Amino acid sequence: MGASDQERAAQVALALVNGVGHARRNTLLQSCSTAYGALAAPFEFLRALPGISVACATAIKATSVAQGERVLRDVEAHGGTCLVPGDAAYPSILSEIPEPPAVLFALGRLELLDRLAVAVVGSRNHSPYGGDACRKVVQAAVDAGLCVVSGMARGLDAVAHLAALDTGGETIGVLGNGFGVIYPAANRVLYERMRREGLLLTEFPPGDRPTAGSFQRRNRLISGLARVTVVVEAAAGSGTLITVDAALSQGRDVMVVPGAITSATSVGTNRLLRDGATPFLEAADLLAAFPEVRPPRAPKGAPAPPDDPPPALPLTLFERRVFQTLDRTPRHLDALIEVVGVSAAELLPALSSLELYGIARQEPGRRFLRT
Repeated sequence: MGASDQERAAQVALALVNGVGHARRNTLLQSCSTAYGALAAPFEFLRALPGISVACATAIKATSVAQGERVLRDVEAHGGTCLVPGDAAYPSILSEIPEPPAVLFALGRLELLDRLAVAVVGSRNHSPYGGDACRKVVQAAVDAGLCVVSGMARGLDAVAHLAALDTGGETIGVLGNGFGVIYPAANRVLYERMRREGLLLTEFPPGDRPTAGSFQRRNRLISGLARVTVVVEAAAGSGTLITVDAALSQGRDVMVVPGAITSATSVGTNRLLRDGATPFLEAADLLAAFPEVRPPRAPKGAPAPPDDPPPALPLTLFERRVFQTLDRTPRHLDALIEVVGVSAAELLPALSSLELYGIARQEPGRRFLRT
């Protein structure tokens, strides 16, 4: 292994030492010049450095370059890439946040790290309104050529990723665990699509399972990768509000989708609006934060799809509701399930009825749209 490879492995090993955060890592690199030098330094030398406790020095001496090499091999086995500060692909926008990651593991399209991005986050237990609003935010982002960042969680995170993928947009999923761990398990199909069509990003080595603390670390990266964080729905005390706090501490803008005052899932978002957050009401609100992006033009003479199906059709109330979730952009069945909030067994018969009446069509890949 060459010197540069050895130093990279040392950087990975040092990044994974418990108790070595950004400040201590800077102290070590300033005093030892390299991560390899920090791991090789004598215990007493480490102990004499400011801020390096006995426990921290002990943890460093218990760490070896070989541990970093094993992690790098595991990442490669998953088809991923390791990024450290100074690498060309390391996202410069993360260098600006208070606690920039010392190492990132990426799986998928690395070029997405160069894109202008918006974070879209919200409740795990969202309402049908929240699902529709989330898709509207994502559509605005995709139309403007922005990359959509979210956290790969159940609920609106999954809606945001699927909405971006199904409309040909770009999306980054930030994990609170390592590669090879599908969390939540219900997102397995989304995980596979993200690694093929989008990008998965994490600070955690392969096989690491999520913990409560890992989600807080993930949230700061979600907001850190984006110029703007849009909150769609969040109950009082929602974990989504941790991402908001991270965004504000990083000097990022926060936008909020208003919700009904009778909805428990909008209590947190409506309080943010009361306290001065910028509302998201239409695409122009988002574009105002990206002055370098030109608003998309609608094709001349392109009629907008109707809000309701023809009244003469004998549709059930549920079939009408399903129709209203469709537009002229094909949407994957998984995305429709998230928006409507029912199982595939309940949704597919309604979609079949709409097809029989000639007001909906299925395209290859289980993608549906209005005709």
